[in-house]
Amino acid sequence: MSIIASDNRRVIVGLGSTGLSVARHLARNGHTFSVADSRTQPPNVDAFRREFPDADLALGPFAEDQFVGASELIVNPGIPLSTPALIAAKEAGAILTGDIDYFHRAAKAPVVAITGSNGKSTVTTLLGEMAKAAAVQVAVGGNLGTPALDLLGDGVELYVLELSSFQLERCANLGAEVATVLNISADHLDHHGDMVAYHQAKHRIFQGCKKAVINRDEPLSNPLVPEEVEKWYFRQGGSDFRCFGLEEHDGEIWIALAREPLMPVRQLKIAGGHNTANALAALALGAAAGLELAPMLSVLQSFTGLSHRCEFVADRGGVSYYNDSKGTNVGAAVAAIKGLADKGRVVLIAGGQAKGASFEPLADCLVATGRGAVLIGEAAADIETAIAGRLPVSLQSSMAAAVAAAADMAEAGDVVLLSPACASFDMFEGYSDRGNQFCQAVENLAVENRGGATS
Repeated sequence: MSIIASDNRRVIVGLGSTGLSVARHLARNGHTFSVADSRTQPPNVDAFRREFPDADLALGPFAEDQFVGASELIVNPGIPLSTPALIAAKEAGAILTGDIDYFHRAAKAPVVAITGSNGKSTVTTLLGEMAKAAAVQVAVGGNLGTPALDLLGDGVELYVLELSSFQLERCANLGAEVATVLNISADHLDHHGDMVAYHQAKHRIFQGCKKAVINRDEPLSNPLVPEEVEKWYFRQGGSDFRCFGLEEHDGEIWIALAREPLMPVRQLKIAGGHNTANALAALALGAAAGLELAPMLSVLQSFTGLSHRCEFVADRGGVSYYNDSKGTNVGAAVAAIKGLADKGRVVLIAGGQAKGASFEPLADCLVATGRGAVLIGEAAADIETAIAGRLPVSLQSSMAAAVAAAADMAEAGDVVLLSPACASFDMFEGYSDRGNQFCQAVENLAVENRGGATS
């Protein structure tokens, strides 16, 4: 049975933080709406009822015909478009959209739009800090932090948005001033079905953009855009016109533009080759958006990175511990392992909820630079199968046990890296909870495990 009344045909589907931001935006603009969530107690339900006591709210599993009769469904990014109730509504004539289309119509300042399989949160945050250093009134959010519609304001001069493939697949035309796909590796294949669909969703970020930033080290980031779209580039090779890269100068490697050295890579506070790429990407995005080089370089010399993203935790008995809990896909874990390989052999803690990607690239990378793996969660057996016979593997049932096992496996000079290559919800409340438990377990390591015993 449909819940749609004849005078209330706009429905917000999903009452997460994005859904609540959509409700506030619609109310500010005088639009009527109803809300539905498949959960019986969604996280923002109390706040919603306080703010919108007269709005229709339906909770609990969706009936297949629930939205038949709606003219528009504004679908939370976490809800698959393959949900039967959404398919039925679309077949009946409803438009399926998301918060980013509403944001595009309302935003009065230029938008820098950032997506990618890995590094997008670091690059988004870094670019926001660069804009602040350049005295630009910037608003930063989207998939990271504040929902896009909650960023809208009259004083904003620049928006910097991190966008997920889920947001982009329901976005008709973003029209960004600057857009980029930082990189593409297998992720969310359980949602998108295959790499082709995932790639297509990511590349929707370029629709209507004025400038594109392209990773020359990643062919899958290269967009099909009109010739008049201005292009900027970054890569971990030589620099060029409108291309930030790396050049040798005075006997060391420098970040450079058009072969002019700008700053030594050693001055970066964020560790690893993948973070060098993130720094180059942020510079290219900032330059394309019109930011001056001096404040951007100043930020690079002080920015220490994000929590749970290759974050140094402690040294225990000559073993360095790093928290990369935000590495929730195989590509991210591979990048973290490669980025820390120059610091010592890696003992990897990985596992959780798999997203449909193969673990073979993870195994190949770890075998090349690692000492062993400690595995947890639902995907532990699958990762073990990929690594089996090539490196020592230990299966554990808790983060505390995993850290203890990794400490036993590691030798002085090694790195213990939590980079799970998986989602966290089988064992933890989220990636931050997983990372916090890792940090606490490192802090609690018993004295007898701090000597870096061999396995």
